[in-house]
Amino acid sequence: MTDNDGTSDADDATQIRSATLHPIRPPCERLSCHKSSVCSRSYFVVVMVFFHVYIINVIALLFYVHFNSGQEDANRSRDAPSGNHPRHESGPPSSKPESLRHVSLARIEGIRVGHVQKVSLVPGKAHEMRTLSLKPLLFEIPDFLSEDECRVVMQLAQLKGLMESQLMVQDGQEELAKELNLSPEEIFNLLDISQDGQLQLHEILTHSRVRDGIWLTPEILREIYTGLKVDKDDDGLLSLEEFRLLSNDAFQRFLMQQGVKRSQLVRNSRHTWLYQGKGAHQVLQDIRERVIRLIRLPATLVDLSEPLQVVRYEEGGHYHAHHDSGPVYPETVCTHTRLAANTSTPFETSCRYITVLFYLNSVEGGGETAFPVADNRTYDEVALIQNDVDLLDTRRNCNKSNLRVKPTKGTAVFWYNYLSDGRGWVGEQDEYALHGGCVVTHGTKWVANKWINIDPDYQRQVQYQQLVSQQLEDEDEDEDDDLPLNQDEQGSDIHQDL
Repeated sequence: MTDNDGTSDADDATQIRSATLHPIRPPCERLSCHKSSVCSRSYFVVVMVFFHVYIINVIALLFYVHFNSGQEDANRSRDAPSGNHPRHESGPPSSKPESLRHVSLARIEGIRVGHVQKVSLVPGKAHEMRTLSLKPLLFEIPDFLSEDECRVVMQLAQLKGLMESQLMVQDGQEELAKELNLSPEEIFNLLDISQDGQLQLHEILTHSRVRDGIWLTPEILREIYTGLKVDKDDDGLLSLEEFRLLSNDAFQRFLMQQGVKRSQLVRNSRHTWLYQGKGAHQVLQDIRERVIRLIRLPATLVDLSEPLQVVRYEEGGHYHAHHDSGPVYPETVCTHTRLAANTSTPFETSCRYITVLFYLNSVEGGGETAFPVADNRTYDEVALIQNDVDLLDTRRNCNKSNLRVKPTKGTAVFWYNYLSDGRGWVGEQDEYALHGGCVVTHGTKWVANKWINIDPDYQRQVQYQQLVSQQLEDEDEDEDDDLPLNQDEQGSDIHQDL
């Protein structure tokens, strides 16, 4: 072996040891010209150029779209017809009239029980609104009315005069019974919820707690059974044969003979109505404006609703639990839109989307507003009477209600009587909105109610508003025609009106 060969072998061994000790570098790193830095820098520059060009194009596209959208909106606004003339658009026709197609009823979120949110009702002041329940959606606003405003409303109600708030059988109920022409067997099966062939007290009361304005209790029902001698075996149950003896006329005659105490009435109070529109007392107009800001609905809906109702409960006064609104079915019409519906039906109900209740004084004892099933997990009408305990009876069982609101002067509470339909309009009745006035044990109770009437049937509500609007236009035209041409006569007429 030569020396050169030995040297070569030594070099090879050195290279092998070096390769073993140090990891092999990538090809670029092994180039003496450091080409890797040049490649990566060029690649970075190219990528950044393309990235900036892409961003600039995106920004330019956004500006283009925004500019063209603004131009289209402006052109649409200029070309849109004025008044209530329909606007022709492409696409399928809407079921809602053009004039109110985009109306959506605002609905305040309760968030959770006890949640407090600020509301702006009067300039320069923020009111606190607290969530009392989620079923129904119920809120409380302290200091909604000032002490002077409460006093003025009570004085105006007394000046106008209050009438008895007696609730009698709803108009059309007798005609409805005749029209349906139900046999005793059919009525019996309708009342017999358990279908066991016997009518229990709570089964009758569940379907009809009110008879000629009288609140039927298990005790009163037993008295009627005994007086009419229909419960032969005196077990509180009625068979079909015994039920046949309980005729409508006999029922009514017995109640007339017994006489009616005020404590037996569905509602023991006096009330009146106060107009809040143009020309009304300034306090009433201020309350109207405040309600509009509170419920966040169009002023037109408020103005076309019922006037302000003022109610006075003397000591012993009460109002058994009830719903302010009834369920609306296809064959049912709302009281306020009945004329616009242009249909004849015995099924009629008050459609009060919102109830705003004002406490005009602080009650010495009792008089709370009770919500028997507020925030219950379920609602079962039959379960409202258990073991002769009727949760709707506010004279006896107010303390068993899930929620009671103490009447405090100036405080307002409001709740929704209907759910949302999910599309911005009125949905089904909220059964949890069941409420009543607990018996006043000491002193007097003054409250005011403002109901917002909205028909769950959108078409009927629109027709009603259009009908009222047309009537107002006709009245304005008649007034213009009657104006005197002579200015002296005009001044004289105004003086006489004042």
